[in-house]
Amino acid sequence: MPILFAPLIAIALGAFFAWLARGELARHEASAVASRGFGVVALFAIFVYAPIVGYFVAFHADWAYLYWIRPRAMASAIDLALVLASGGTVLLGFLAAARWARIERLGPVAIIGAVPVAVVLSLAMVWQRRLSTSATFAHFHGDFGTEPITSSVLGRGVLLMDVLGLAGIVWCGLQMRSMGRRRPHASAGSPLSGSGPLSGPSKRWQKRKH
Repeated sequence: MPILFAPLIAIALGAFFAWLARGELARHEASAVASRGFGVVALFAIFVYAPIVGYFVAFHADWAYLYWIRPRAMASAIDLALVLASGGTVLLGFLAAARWARIERLGPVAIIGAVPVAVVLSLAMVWQRRLSTSATFAHFHGDFGTEPITSSVLGRGVLLMDVLGLAGIVWCGLQMRSMGRRRPHASAGSPLSGSGPLSGPSKRWQKRKH
């Protein structure tokens, strides 16, 4: 995906994951950073999202920067920093929405996720030609040697990364759903456990019946 869109999409994904993790977040009063949901999102950011962004920066850098700058003129450390920042923004989106997801306030969570998506869609419409063209920086600005993204290696890369990204999102969703269904273990003195104040009377009642 274009590096300019990556942080915005990451925020939206983080908010989406926070809403899926609302059940697990509500059961724990600790910070969202200490939640299992945060750990799952961190794995997604490190092993799925950041590598996808890194793929385009490494192999299709001209398109990744939407032909606004010449990537070869930039230091590789800047590319790496932008890729890592894009992955970290998924976590920021999760944390920003976690406080609202914990109390099941869908409105604020939806705003956190919808605003970046709206910005991406607006920019995609304005930069449609840049997004749909596979070329080098020189070819794009010289208007020669370009080809539609649908018939290029870049297009196949976009399709592959979309599939991998969707698989990662589904995996995260399943993990969040599983955590949301888990119930806290009953304590020794609770009515759900086999011992405690309620167990004595129940045993005596059973003896009386006999």
